[in-house]
Parts: sequence; structure tokens; C-alpha cells
Amino acid sequence: MRNRDTVEFLGLWESFHNPDFKPLEFEGFRRQAGLNAFTISPKKWIESVNAIGITSKSGRYGGTYAHSDIAFEFASWISPEFYYTSII
Repeated sequence: MRNRDTVEFLGLWESFHNPDFKPLEFEGFRRQAGLNAFTISPKKWIESVNAIGITSKSGRYGGTYAHSDIAFEFASWISPEFYYTSII
């Protein structure tokens, strides 16, 4: 979540799908994204911008989960093969 493109994609997705999204808080993250000192956890992202596209749970069966739109986009960034097999 340090990458500028990632933060911009998440902000764009939230702005389209989340009526309670906080664009002012997002702008702060967007300006800092990509800098070496910038780090953000999924939990901080969720709490700060009131995100609904990503959920994060701690504990034994916890983890970070994303809406299928977001998960497929991330997977296509990681693996071009995944992208091409998923669109067929």
C-alpha cells in the first residue's frame, strides 16, 4: 500500500462505491504515497478514509480481505498470467 498507483486506485474505487468515503483524508495519503517514508497499514487506511473495499481483522482467523474488484486488480498487477487467464 506504499505505491502511489495503489493508493490512487483504492481512492478512486472508494469514491465510486462508497458514499461515506472521506476525500480530504485521502488527499493527505495521495500526496505522501510513493515517498520513502510513507507507510500505511490496511487498518489505518480503513479507519482514516472510512473504506469499505478492504477489511482487516486481527486474531486467529484474521487477515486482510478486499472486494473482488480490488483483489482481481491487485492480482493482475502481480501476475500478468493471472490477468490473461481471468478474462478468458
